[in-house]
Amino acid sequence: MSKHKNNKPPKAVALKWDGKSAPKLTAKGEGDLAEQILAIAREHNIPIQEDNEVLVSALAQIELGDEIPEMLYVAVAQVIAFAYYVSGKQGVTEGTEV
Repeated sequence: MSKHKNNKPPKAVALKWDGKSAPKLTAKGEGDLAEQILAIAREHNIPIQEDNEVLVSALAQIELGDEIPEMLYVAVAQVIAFAYYVSGKQGVTEGTEV
């Protein structure tokens, strides 16, 4: 969800949403690990939203496997909407990865 800017190491997070409960953090990393997360997402045609460093930083504070906090629902909903838009999906399906 983030890319190189001002020579900062890239950061990335991955979320999984089952369409029932809040999305969960499934991966996070910085530098080479972030690049690996992004590469895996690309390999699996998972939509990537870039240039949202504030949201990535907030999500990176969450423990792996935890649901996102309520205060991030609106921001993450926008990411999910983006993912549906770029992937051409309509509606909610179980196991949505963003």
